[in-house]
Amino acid sequence: MNTQRIVIVGAGFAGMWSALAAARVLDMHKRSDIEVVLVAPQPELHVRPRLYEESPNTMRVKLTALLDVVGVKFLQGSVEKIDVLQQQVVIKTQEQDALLSYDRLVLAAGSKLFRPDVPGLDQHAFSVDQVDEAAALEAHIQNLGSQPDTPARNTLVVVGGGFTGIETAAEMPARLRAALGEDAQVNVVIVERNSDIGPDLGPGPRPVIQQALAELGVTAVLGAGVTAIDAHGLVTSSGQRIDASTVVWTAGARANELTSQIPGERDAYGRLHVDRNLRVKAVPTIYATGDVANAATDDQGNVTMMSCQHAMNLGRSAGHNVASDLLGLTPIPYSQPKYVTCLDLGPWGAVYTEGWERSVKLAGAEAKALKQKINTEWIYPPSANRAEALASADPLRIVVA
Repeated sequence: MNTQRIVIVGAGFAGMWSALAAARVLDMHKRSDIEVVLVAPQPELHVRPRLYEESPNTMRVKLTALLDVVGVKFLQGSVEKIDVLQQQVVIKTQEQDALLSYDRLVLAAGSKLFRPDVPGLDQHAFSVDQVDEAAALEAHIQNLGSQPDTPARNTLVVVGGGFTGIETAAEMPARLRAALGEDAQVNVVIVERNSDIGPDLGPGPRPVIQQALAELGVTAVLGAGVTAIDAHGLVTSSGQRIDASTVVWTAGARANELTSQIPGERDAYGRLHVDRNLRVKAVPTIYATGDVANAATDDQGNVTMMSCQHAMNLGRSAGHNVASDLLGLTPIPYSQPKYVTCLDLGPWGAVYTEGWERSVKLAGAEAKALKQKINTEWIYPPSANRAEALASADPLRIVVA
C-alpha cells in the first residue's frame, strides 16, 4: 500500500484545526493509507490572543494527547525551506536537518510582529507577540518596583493604537499599580501614527474605546509615528520626547516569511492569495490558511483578518479540503460571512460589535463577560477525546469569536 502524506506547517490555531479536520475526513472514509504530519517547534498551542494579559507563560496548551488520539503525527522542528517542485520541506530539528516529502502541504505558519527599521526598537522595546516576549515584559514590569520612583519609571508607552495596542494599554494601569503600589502615579500612553485611535476598527466602537481609555487614565498621542527608541524612552515623528522605562511595540503583523518561497500573488502583509477552497492559486499541491492566507470571507469583497476568529475556521476548511483533494472528494468552500469583534478594555470592560461596519451591540461588563468566555473557553482546543475532537473539526461548524 502506497502511503500518501499531508504535511501541515505550524501548530497555531489554523494549523491545529487543519490537522484535526484532515484527520476527520480520513476517519470518515476509513483511510489509513494517508498520514497527517504536523510540524512545529513545540507540540503546543500558544493562546496568542491572550498575551496582553498577566501570566503569559500559562497561555500554552499541550497538544500531544490530542494529536495522538486523532492519529496525527507530530514532528518537532522548524521548516526552513519549501521545495515546491520536488514537493518536500527541509526541517531544522535539534539533531540535524531533515527532509520530508509531501503529497499536499498546508502552510499554517502564522504571522510575526512587524518590526520596521526604527533605531533602538530591537534593543529597547518589549512586545506581546510571542509567549517568551510577553513573559519578558511581565518580568520587566515586576522589576520596576526596585527602581527609583521617577515619572519615567512610572510611564509605559504602547506604540500602535490598533486592536492589540488598545487591549494592551487598557491592562497596563492596573498592572503597573500592582507592581509599583496602588498610590503610584502611573502614566500609560498610546502613540498612534493615524489621526484616530483604533483606525482599523472604524468609527463604530471608537466612542466606547475613547471613554474606556479616558476612565482608565490612558492618554494618546495621535498623528505621530516613532522615530527612535532608547533605554529611557522614545522620540516621535513630531519631535516629541516621551521619557519612559517601558515601551511596548504593537504596530501590526506580517505573514511568516515562508510565504515568499511559494510562487503566487501576495498582499501587503505577505499573505498568499488563495481560492475559495484555500488552495494557493499558483500551486495546486499547496494550501494556505490562517495568518498566511488572504481569503475571501463572503461574496461582498471582504477578506480574512489576521485573527483567531478567522484562523480557527480557515484551519477547519483547509484541513477538510486538503484531505478531500487527495481522496477525490468535492471540497467545501470556505465561507465566514458573519464577522464580529470583541475588544478587551481592561478593568473597564469590553466592547462587542457585529458586522464589518462594527456596530456596537454590547459594552462594559456585559461585553467583558463575553470576552472572558471567548478567551478562556471558545478558542481553546477540544479535549483529547477522539469522537469529540473529530466532530469539533467539521468545517460547517463555524465558530464566531
